[in-house]
Amino acid sequence: MPADSSALGGLNDILGLHIRRAHGAVQRHFTERFADLGLTQKQVSVLWLASDHPGIAQTDLARTLDMDRATTMAIVHALEKRELLERTKSASDARRVALALTAEGRALLRDAQAAIGEHERWLKERFTGPELATLTEMLRRIYR
Repeated sequence: MPADSSALGGLNDILGLHIRRAHGAVQRHFTERFADLGLTQKQVSVLWLASDHPGIAQTDLARTLDMDRATTMAIVHALEKRELLERTKSASDARRVALALTAEGRALLRDAQAAIGEHERWLKERFTGPELATLTEMLRRIYR
């Protein structure tokens, strides 16, 4: 079967299929870049947000990343077990648990951010600046 879009027949008109295939390509590239770090995209996102917002609560992480509470809890537990993240008492509300990166977590996040930079360059080089701005806005329409 030919590798061009004509091989898809009527499936070529299914937008969701193209989004899924694009997501798969991006996911594969990300996974290859992060294999040595032992981190998933969601774990990197949690570390990054905890770095940008010291003392962030687990519930705020879940809301910001559009994840359910159970998934967020599992990610936080995994990062805590690896001693990348720690729980502390919130300075503003004694009922809340605040999250903070450990020194090891900060170091690994720096490595992850460098890998993300490489991954983003790979992805963005496929588009012109105006195309990238348009694509980003169009994707936001889907999830917002």
